[in-house]
Amino acid sequence: MQPKNTITRREMLVKTGKAASFLGLLTTIGQHADGQQPAAGNTMPKPRIISHNTGYYYGWPTVGIRENGELLVVSSGMREEHVCPFGAVDLIRSHDGGETWTWHQTLYDGPIDDRDSGICVTAKGTILVTTFTSLAYEDTLKRAEAAEAAGNPIWPKERLLKWQGVHNRISAEQRQNELGCWMIRSTDGGVTWSQRYSSIVNSPHGPAQLSDGRLLYAGKKLWEGGQNGVCQSTDDGQTWQWLASIPTRDGDSEQEYHELHQVEAANGDIIVQIRNHNKANDQENLQCESSDGGKTWSKPHTIGVWGIPSFLTRLKDNRLLMTYGHRRAPLGVQARLSTNNGKTWGEPIVLFGDGVSGDLGYPSTVQLANGSLLTVWYEAIQGKCVLQMLKWPLPE
Repeated sequence: MQPKNTITRREMLVKTGKAASFLGLLTTIGQHADGQQPAAGNTMPKPRIISHNTGYYYGWPTVGIRENGELLVVSSGMREEHVCPFGAVDLIRSHDGGETWTWHQTLYDGPIDDRDSGICVTAKGTILVTTFTSLAYEDTLKRAEAAEAAGNPIWPKERLLKWQGVHNRISAEQRQNELGCWMIRSTDGGVTWSQRYSSIVNSPHGPAQLSDGRLLYAGKKLWEGGQNGVCQSTDDGQTWQWLASIPTRDGDSEQEYHELHQVEAANGDIIVQIRNHNKANDQENLQCESSDGGKTWSKPHTIGVWGIPSFLTRLKDNRLLMTYGHRRAPLGVQARLSTNNGKTWGEPIVLFGDGVSGDLGYPSTVQLANGSLLTVWYEAIQGKCVLQMLKWPLPE
């Protein structure tokens, strides 16, 4: 049975009643961690919604691109809200560079909540999709049940019965045994998929391919003590082995490091960025590096970027790109470039700055054949949560 005293960052916020303030009230105008405002004069196209109007909440997407140019976006779909028992791993595709998108396909729907979904298309064309399972919704359900029992219902009866019906599909012991970090795999372009199997760690956007053929996955052991580190696969994602732990800065708590992502720079260094919620540099991206293929890591350090979490990718010209959510004014999504293999990062590029609440972000980016960039994220708009897409030109 999985330990019960390890919870994820979002679960911690829910259990302590801080979720609403974290997601909805982080709109205070302030300077970036480096004291600078977003670069002026950025003219970006308007983003557009790519999720279909199903009535569901879509969250925490990742975009991938196949060798034939087909775009794949996975997310946690079939949701009622940010924390609920209904989440499933969802896929949409585009065959025309993002102009049109297919209807949603459910790839995996377990008996409890299936959350953040990452994707990696390997050099062999294999598609790897990640998720993790969660019981964060239990406290919400318990409050509704207690209110109903006290004669002061806070939900319509139909909604309570719906939540209870999903929750009670399996026993309490079985629910605990369902907690895990998971991966599914397709070798035929996503027509058929494997059964789920353990990826050891989880992080929203999944693993990345290295130049030596290995796959590397930086993340957290969510249900086994919360350790942060990297796993590797030498068989195209079929199996995963723990490779190394990522250290903490002096005075930091490992439990406040979350949602890691990795990229290999042109010089062979591997860069990992980390969502930080320790008091020092709270809600900034921290960064650490490995120069030996991921066996050892530097201590995380600040890079002066307020905004979380980060997605990293290496562009065709070998510059590194980070895209990240920005949950204070301007609410939206930003990007930065590095021309020196991640040693320093340039000025913020505001991809989208018209968000209406803090319930947005988790952007990921791919480079298209013509060199332009395509970024996907989620956003709560007018009572529903949708997937947004932006095509934008590569800066000089």
